Amino acid sequence: MSSPTPPLVQQERDARGVVVLTLNRPDAFNALSEAMLEALQAALDTVAHDAAARVVVLRAAGKAFCAGHDLKEMRREPSQAYYERLFGQCARMMLSIQRLPVPVIAQVQGIATAAGCQLVAQCDLAVASSEARFAVSGVNLGLFCATPSVTLSRNLGRKAAFEMLVTGRFISAEEALAKGLVNRVVAPDVLGAEVAALADSIVAKPPVALAMGKQLFYRQLEVGIEQAYVDAGQTMACNMMDEAALEGVQAFIDKRQPHW
Repeated sequence: MSSPTPPLVQQERDARGVVVLTLNRPDAFNALSEAMLEALQAALDTVAHDAAARVVVLRAAGKAFCAGHDLKEMRREPSQAYYERLFGQCARMMLSIQRLPVPVIAQVQGIATAAGCQLVAQCDLAVASSEARFAVSGVNLGLFCATPSVTLSRNLGRKAAFEMLVTGRFISAEEALAKGLVNRVVAPDVLGAEVAALADSIVAKPPVALAMGKQLFYRQLEVGIEQAYVDAGQTMACNMMDEAALEGVQAFIDKRQPHW
């Protein structure tokens, strides 16, 4: 009797509400096949409906974080209609990360290329091993990484993003930190501990404030500064009326720890 096939995305959640999603296709460098995209979408949808979820950690099994789309699979059906469906499927998954009410942390231990680099950029936060490397290397194959450019250009300065897109060269974890693609770079043996500490600091905050704040953060980036201030002011006013914020402010006045 054959053993069951392991899931493409493994899911775990601890008592604190930290959800760990692990890309589990190590032999293919966790390439985003259609099945992998479906599995990751399903996992994100589950988190979206989990009221107890507080933080998502997105990590990967094996030596690579994610090598992007599965090129062998893509070559089996070379039609524009197929490619439009595939990239639309990928875009929906990427947007699901942004639309989650909880922060998503990428834990990057190896290469993250093309749509894999896009995945890192799409996460709200990213912590990388010092051995990690990043590239949007489609241009080396004659394919400009157009969809990765959307989120890459929203994380890096324009010239830094454009250079990566038109040269396809790898950058180190330290370069990724300097360019704004990741938040922290740590030794490989403490990567998990560093991500856990970051998750702990988030879990300690009121979930309502984080959910409202995350929505506003991305929403205001897409409008002019005047409308952004209007939206931000309304968001803060609503947040201020929440019990957690009222308690937090009163605790500050009373010089005590808040009771959330």
